[in-house]
Amino acid sequence: MSVVFPHTFVPWFRAVAPYIHAYHGKTFVVGLCGEAIAAGKLEVFVQDLAILNAMDVKIVLVHGFRPQVDEQLAAKGHVSRFHRGIRITDPVALDAAQEAAGQLRFEIEAAFSQGLPNTPMANATVRVVSGNFLTARPLGIVDGVDMMRSGLVRRVDHAAIRRALESDAIVLLSPFGFSITGEAFVLAMEDVATATALALQSDKLVFMTEVPGIREQPGDPEAPIDTELALADARRILAALPPPAAATDAAFYLQHCVKACEGGVERSHILPYATDGALLLEVFTHDGIGTMVVDEKLESLREADADDVAGILQLIEPFERDGTLVRHERAEIERDIGNYTVIEHDGIIFGCAALYPYPEARTGEMAAVTVSPLAQGKGDGERLLKRVEHRARAGGLESIFVLTTRTMHWFLRRGFVQVDPDWLPEARKRKYNWDRRSQVLVKKLV
Repeated sequence: MSVVFPHTFVPWFRAVAPYIHAYHGKTFVVGLCGEAIAAGKLEVFVQDLAILNAMDVKIVLVHGFRPQVDEQLAAKGHVSRFHRGIRITDPVALDAAQEAAGQLRFEIEAAFSQGLPNTPMANATVRVVSGNFLTARPLGIVDGVDMMRSGLVRRVDHAAIRRALESDAIVLLSPFGFSITGEAFVLAMEDVATATALALQSDKLVFMTEVPGIREQPGDPEAPIDTELALADARRILAALPPPAAATDAAFYLQHCVKACEGGVERSHILPYATDGALLLEVFTHDGIGTMVVDEKLESLREADADDVAGILQLIEPFERDGTLVRHERAEIERDIGNYTVIEHDGIIFGCAALYPYPEARTGEMAAVTVSPLAQGKGDGERLLKRVEHRARAGGLESIFVLTTRTMHWFLRRGFVQVDPDWLPEARKRKYNWDRRSQVLVKKLV
């Protein structure tokens, strides 16, 4: 029997709540490589998808089957031929692909049907819908090589998929398509997932892959993973990489992420299936676990507006409760929202600060300075301070001041000096809480 620790569970659950709200009713297209299934990751991955489905995330699951087809071909004593990293689908390979796809669909549907007690699937009812949603065309002759029954997606029946999703079912797509003449073509999972995401204009395209993501120095296996790539940066990296010859090459999945974002998909992700819970970590944590490609940087520093009031209240409430901040009423924040600067990431407020000017004293108070614990240590506090300083200078102020009981040293390291409370402007001095005994720190603006 597991033990629940309220002091850690409750803050964690509250921290993920904004993501639960943000993704309600959104559409995710998830590509699961066949290697993940071969590695025994299917059961726990299905459990994670079921959790998202229970939160009303609309899911299209596209499975790959490279190792499964290889296994079938080996059993038949047949050796595959490849061109440009793509399998040439001769009649034997087509037969092997059909067998592998049928077996995998059986395994995936069975995994979604489990409901054992004490597992994430307990009390879950997940329906899986599959069908002939894809029209394909032959890849044809490439560099003089007949690719035979290897194909590309011609059309995705997005309206039929959308109807299935609206019935709360998970749509399962195999990497197979059929031509208007009824011929079957083997497709790449990545091509199917990307084409489907584009057709649906999904909110996310997620690849569960053999690679951990795109590294900050793509050729260095020890370099850290770049957790967020602007589309322009992803294009630049892709142009510098050699054409992919295998799925483990950095450019292999990145090219599909770039294509999806260029076509209007908001976010594309490359996640390592080897990391347990990688999909949940990517969706429900600030920095995620793999690489996300976006059309522009999701994190923005901007002036607040009325729509940010609820987010600001949620951000500062824990700090008010433990006494770090004085209490702010909702009506007060709504009234003063024009004074606030916020840091927003993926639609969620992770930092805020307010500037209350005292023009007669040529100074202003920096108040409600808050950075979420999920984002601390990343320089967001300095970014807020610089923006407040900029706003103060633009307003003709010569200094800014803060009142603090617990974060004095943070401000001292950034050029503030301690002064006596009598230094405060008269209007602010009348509201000073002598029982709280807040330190008064001032920074001159030069």
